[in-house]
Amino acid sequence: MVLQEFLVKAKVATYATAGEDGEQKLEDSSKELVYEEGDWKYRDRYFGFNPFIGEEIVWRSGTIVWGMNYYGKILSETIDTEELYTFLKKVLSQVEESMPFRGPKTFNEKAFNYRNSYSGSIEEFRGLEMILYQGRRVYELQYHGGTVKK
Repeated sequence: MVLQEFLVKAKVATYATAGEDGEQKLEDSSKELVYEEGDWKYRDRYFGFNPFIGEEIVWRSGTIVWGMNYYGKILSETIDTEELYTFLKKVLSQVEESMPFRGPKTFNEKAFNYRNSYSGSIEEFRGLEMILYQGRRVYELQYHGGTVKK
């Protein structure tokens, strides 16, 4: 298995499927989602709700090989957060091996529009995702990361 393949499996199996209901709450006030397969391990740990900050880390055979940091927030006080996060989970379940950071470049459903722009590759990248509702930006998340060498 290669890193991109594992990342897609891990991301779909954690937040995209379970969301806030599948996470473990830790003593340091963070929330964590973990996925393991073979000698691979993925951990997504974040703090806060709106705004929130977090990191995703991947280990292979106990050695850190990849990481991503992110910071996001809801920009509208009137948006239904449950509806927004249901849409976001659906988007994140569409993560692609060619860019396994967040969701696809675009995804539309009803009044929601998702946009994801990024630069770089799995080795080093940065990006911005946003959700528009009825044409108005209601959510955004900035992210960056890449491979880690010992």
